[in-house]
Amino acid sequence: MDLDFTEEQDLLRETVRGICAQYAPVDVVRAQEDDPVGYPAELWKQLAGLDLIGLTLPEAYGGSGQSLLEAAIVYEELGKALAPSPHFVSAVMTGGLIARAGSEAQKKDWLPRIASGEAVVTVAWLEPDHGFGPEGVTALADPTDGGWEVSGTKWHVPFAAAAEALLVLAAHGDDEIGMFLVERDAAGVTLEQLKTIDSATQYAVTFERAAAERVGEASWADWDATMREGIVLLAAQAIGGARAALDITVEYASNREQFDKPLAAFQSISHYLADADTAIEGGRVLVYEAAWAQSVGRPITRLAPMAKSFACRTFRETTATAVQIWGGMGFTLEADIQLYFRRAKALQLNWWDERYLDELVAIDVLD
Repeated sequence: MDLDFTEEQDLLRETVRGICAQYAPVDVVRAQEDDPVGYPAELWKQLAGLDLIGLTLPEAYGGSGQSLLEAAIVYEELGKALAPSPHFVSAVMTGGLIARAGSEAQKKDWLPRIASGEAVVTVAWLEPDHGFGPEGVTALADPTDGGWEVSGTKWHVPFAAAAEALLVLAAHGDDEIGMFLVERDAAGVTLEQLKTIDSATQYAVTFERAAAERVGEASWADWDATMREGIVLLAAQAIGGARAALDITVEYASNREQFDKPLAAFQSISHYLADADTAIEGGRVLVYEAAWAQSVGRPITRLAPMAKSFACRTFRETTATAVQIWGGMGFTLEADIQLYFRRAKALQLNWWDERYLDELVAIDVLD
């Protein structure tokens, strides 16, 4: 693995960093908490204008055709800024699944609009009191004359109110799992906003015989493959968040004085910061190894869950340590570190939690 980035990749990083600084500063991030839409329109417009939404989607359908390595660079910067956007659910998961398993007509219809940011499509996957595996999908899809209809309840559906459609995982036939597109405003679709630990915009969505379109012949295997690519990007997001949290904590510890000297001058504090820096750099290498492996056609069956598990644990532990260094102030809403602290735990719990990820690694290790 070549650990040096190209000039184009460095430019990509600087571009995304600049966009986030201008269109997703911390006051904008705070304003989007528990907002019904959940992301700033201007940020989404800027990402679209620079062809960053469809970064990994095929060029034949309006995307940029870049690799997971370039996408990881983008997500590391988005993670540093805590930039709220539906990029992951719309372009990475839905767009990725349609590109992998959708019909030609669906690719021509949806992918150009997803890549341009014109259409946002979110993912309705998790269900109340159910797990991450295929057995956790109990929503039902029944065939009708010329189509399908979906019934069931999904929780933690990001940006549902702003989406044009939802990608719904539902069981059909002989306990098979399929993916179905349901219009947000279709009859039988009901949305209720949820409150979450990180104040992200999520909804509970109920489907009562809602008209649906099946995504090609997509199966659980297609979903699993798309997820493994997606969690590499979430791992990059976690590492970016951990780095930013450490940076603001180092600055705080260098300026905050106790007993006439900076907090950072105390050996115990400095060692905590050094340990965090070491873990972040180790996690970053693992993340980019996974992204690089996928970009050159190598398997990421083990690397992807390893990357997300380690990166999210590092993000969580770094922010937990940071909050302790900040002291009582770190828990107040006025302090920025709590933004990272809450998002670290949410990211660790979502999109395959640590227990599920470790099980995936164990399965691969034990063959």
